[in-house]
Amino acid sequence: MENSTVLREWFARVDSANTGSITAPQLKNALAVGNLDFPISVVQQMIRMYDFDRNGTMSFEEFVALNKFLLKVQQAFSDRERGRGYIVPDDVHEALVKIGFSLDSPAFYTVCESFDQKKKGMFRLDDFISLCIFLQSARNLFNSFDTAKQGRVTLDLNQFVFCTANCRI
Repeated sequence: MENSTVLREWFARVDSANTGSITAPQLKNALAVGNLDFPISVVQQMIRMYDFDRNGTMSFEEFVALNKFLLKVQQAFSDRERGRGYIVPDDVHEALVKIGFSLDSPAFYTVCESFDQKKKGMFRLDDFISLCIFLQSARNLFNSFDTAKQGRVTLDLNQFVFCTANCRI
């Protein structure tokens, strides 16, 4: 969905109470209509990622930002999927690089293992999106601690717990 009018119409249908925002269950149900079935925890993380006003729901503007990210992720997946309905770890790595995630081997393989739900080395679109939601959330959180923009942070235990709790899926 790219057209602003189409996005606004879609958002209005999901926001059935006409509150100007959508909740995680509403977003989950709407994504499921498009054959994207995520656990509620992933949908909540999507909202946290773009919940700029930190109210726990998603406004239209926040939804537009999420949609832009999801389109980029879907395109990276589609470019490597080759009609199979899934991508393999080498494809995942290439797609992540295209999106802008550069992970070393231990981090990459650990993330892949965590998001390969069936443990067969095949990532469906919803698996890949979940993985990317996690990585983007981790990046956002890391950047909030990397105030000097040096690519390194030092955390005490409380900050580490805060980070891991905020990146949970």
